[in-house]
Amino acid sequence: MDVRVNFYSWFKDMTHCSETVVSLPANATVRDLKTAVFEQFPKLSAVQNSMLIAVGVDYQGGDYTLKNGDEVSLFPPVQGG
Repeated sequence: MDVRVNFYSWFKDMTHCSETVVSLPANATVRDLKTAVFEQFPKLSAVQNSMLIAVGVDYQGGDYTLKNGDEVSLFPPVQGG
């Protein structure tokens, strides 16, 4: 299955792109997607503990099962003052 991954904020700088498509086996989880993304973009693995992940418009944890065509957003924590 194919999942579209969007990068936001300085994750775009780290990956040198705003989006990519990742091919995964059926029933892959967000955790599986992160592994695939870190293989493609090793610099992102350094910030994995502070990475926010949304599938569609909802935040999801590592055990969430993805579906073909899902759109996943990866971004750093929101900061403000």
